[in-house]
Amino acid sequence: MIEAVVFDLDGVLIRTEEIWDDVRDTFAREHGARYDASAQRAMMGMSSPEWSRYMHEELGIPDPPADISAEVVRRMETRYRERLPVLPGAVEAVERVAARWPLGLASSSNRPLIDAVLELAGLERFFQVTVSSEEVARGKPSPDVYVEAARRLRVEPERCAAVEDSHSGIRSARAAGMRVVAIPNPSFPPDEEALAAADVVLASLAELTPAAIER
Repeated sequence: MIEAVVFDLDGVLIRTEEIWDDVRDTFAREHGARYDASAQRAMMGMSSPEWSRYMHEELGIPDPPADISAEVVRRMETRYRERLPVLPGAVEAVERVAARWPLGLASSSNRPLIDAVLELAGLERFFQVTVSSEEVARGKPSPDVYVEAARRLRVEPERCAAVEDSHSGIRSARAAGMRVVAIPNPSFPPDEEALAAADVVLASLAELTPAAIER
């Protein structure tokens, strides 16, 4: 029986993977570093300590990882405040699900970005807990961020459903023991193996209803 629902943020409620990709690409090239599709895929789901270390060690950006993270996050928040790319139907989907269950959020985004998105989108009141992967030991696809969200909700992970869009996110929620509702990211779709691990696959947020989650 489902007792709580935990949402991912990027790619589920807001279309930001393209912005993350653009900001990191620009930053890397400004520093004379390479950036390609393999780097994007490798960093998808990583926590900020992990992806900033990856950019330093693997992409060759000379700045310390903490400085890389701070500047990328600053640029991301600027972009959000210029225009927040809320996905169609996101607010309505959250409202529908929140009317049935307590909600958590488990995101790879940094804490300042999570808070900015929920404030700008008017979604703060719907989420009882929010967790950034920078607040746990490991980012997605490790289960840490989902396990911590369930702990803060005071619900066993096995009694939670997770709403995810990416290969790393689906694997993370599944590893935590949650039921997984996948809404595949059209720009960076999960691989077939990850998608097969989902309990329910939906085409869009319009299909995200309590009945679909309980299916």
